[in-house]
Amino acid sequence: MCFFLIGMTTNAQCAMCRAALESEGNKTKVEAVNDGIVFLMAIPYILVAVIGFVIYKMYYKKEKVESPK
Repeated sequence: MCFFLIGMTTNAQCAMCRAALESEGNKTKVEAVNDGIVFLMAIPYILVAVIGFVIYKMYYKKEKVESPK
């Protein structure tokens, strides 16, 4: 909770990536960096969703076995 209360100024990229992207007008390199950021951001969300789905299915299966119709 304290993490959200502290205001911090951050940079979007490391110094090396920023220097490489600012020095050249290479659009392909910029798109590759942006795609990499999106890929790295998406993986944790996908893992959490899969784990949540597995837990949900285990709970639903257990509930179905305990109360036969």
